[in-house]
Amino acid sequence: MTNITLASNPPDLGGPAIQARGVAKYYGALHAVDGVDLTVQRGEIFGLIGHNGAGKSTLFKMMLGLIEPSAGEILIGGASVRGRDFRAARRHIGYLPENVVLYDNLSGLETMRFFAKLKGAPSAQCAPTLARVGLAHAASRPLREYSKGMRQRLGFAQALLGKPSVLFLDEPSNGLDPQAIRDFYATLRGLRDDGVTILITSHILAELQERVDRLAIMSAGKIQALGSVQELRNQMHLPLCLALRLAPVDVLAAQQLVAHLPAVSSTPSADGLRISCPREAKMAVLGALMGLGAKLLDLKIQEPSLEDVFFGFSD
Repeated sequence: MTNITLASNPPDLGGPAIQARGVAKYYGALHAVDGVDLTVQRGEIFGLIGHNGAGKSTLFKMMLGLIEPSAGEILIGGASVRGRDFRAARRHIGYLPENVVLYDNLSGLETMRFFAKLKGAPSAQCAPTLARVGLAHAASRPLREYSKGMRQRLGFAQALLGKPSVLFLDEPSNGLDPQAIRDFYATLRGLRDDGVTILITSHILAELQERVDRLAIMSAGKIQALGSVQELRNQMHLPLCLALRLAPVDVLAAQQLVAHLPAVSSTPSADGLRISCPREAKMAVLGALMGLGAKLLDLKIQEPSLEDVFFGFSD
């Protein structure tokens, strides 16, 4: 049998990690992806969110080279997914699908060695990578004894084999408990700090809100919005909410202090008052509330959530 030497050169790290230019995928009259332009920089955690059927999974599969675009161009680490260089570039890509399918009769370590052979990664990486995702204690156990969360962590571990420079993660926290989710994102931050680019999709918007550098909102096959969470909040002009804790006898006085401010509304709540105001009116509202003095027992400023932003752009 002829020995084949696998390409060991990583993708070009001088430019963006991922570029999509006018990318489309048509299934007859259905435009699953319809003219997407997107750039993801190296060393960035990038979120891709959208309703079911928005085109996220189709775009993911085209970026991975699993399906061919109907139009446009996709570059991963400078290599076109349609070009002959992509075979080498793909060895530096990690992928965790939404539904991880594994062999129940294999142990965790045997599963890792299986994927290492497929990816051309050193088998010496298998045990340390299992330990990195918290599965060292289950390395020799058959997968039929793994919980859903353990299977998900094993799927993440196989995506890390070969020390990829680009990671594609589709609903990666599916089945994980809160502590495992925290550990998972801590690992992602460490990878980002090492220069790894991470593209992640999730339906759990609150989970992504403080954990991605930028994100794109997809709807009807197009990118409807792109930027950091704060940039998207600003684009939507969503109001801030100020939650005031007051004694019941002081609620009316607080309402009167802000009643003259334009575009500011207030509503009594169980423990005081809720004030809604445009972002640019925040300081004026706070200045007016100084008149309460010690009657103001507490105040919390609540930013619009990523869910608020998402529905604002996708509806």
